[in-house]
Amino acid sequence: MPIVKIEVTREGVTKAQKQALIKGVTDLITEVLNKDPQLTHVMIQEYDLDNWGYAGEQVSELRAKGITADKK
Repeated sequence: MPIVKIEVTREGVTKAQKQALIKGVTDLITEVLNKDPQLTHVMIQEYDLDNWGYAGEQVSELRAKGITADKK
């Protein structure tokens, strides 16, 4: 039983985008690992920007400064 956890910052990921992620990951697991899609679980966890950090700073502070992961 594959279990896949996707973690993202809470920045407006829509219901449709989440459904696309769930379907895409399920299809990939089925194709690559030959697993039954009925047994594949996908969980999406969203984090507030204050609760995610990198390079020693909260993402909320980095975004306020106009810094993103690819610009650091």
